Amino acid sequence: MDLRFPIGGFQPPEIIRPEHIEQATADLSQFPLLLKEEVQNLNSSQLNTPYREGGWTVRELIHHIADSHMHSYIRFKWALTEENPLIKAYDQDPWVKLRASNTISVEEELEFIELLHRKLTQMIKVLTADEFQRTYIHPEGNKTESLGLNVLKYAWHSMHHLAHIKALKEREQW
Repeated sequence: MDLRFPIGGFQPPEIIRPEHIEQATADLSQFPLLLKEEVQNLNSSQLNTPYREGGWTVRELIHHIADSHMHSYIRFKWALTEENPLIKAYDQDPWVKLRASNTISVEEELEFIELLHRKLTQMIKVLTADEFQRTYIHPEGNKTESLGLNVLKYAWHSMHHLAHIKALKEREQW
């Protein structure tokens, strides 16, 4: 198993169909509970264990998920309110390593992720087919990405990091 990509890299379909959006929305909706179930019984030492050598700790993964998915939510808002906006990228590693980022408890971060995903999935469920086609420009590679693609990307991202934690727990026999 590739410890960096335990479920493989993100491979979107050539054509994003309603059933792809529905499955991704279901994944996004259930993700906070699945994440909570995987980490709720971990002790501080386990939370501070990297999911792979050179990787983030479980605690850092949780903080990263909150940051990344907050960015996704904001990207939705920009794309829905502006014409093909240029979004702001961020350097994930310094964000995760900020001392301030790590002062919030894992429990509080999980609550934030739950609420954020509830807001995100409620927004996704009311989008029209035309709104899923709305786009933003990602500055890394100057790529235009649709909201439909963003839904699929963040559903994959959720399950990708959940798989990191599951694989670590299995390897460590926790």
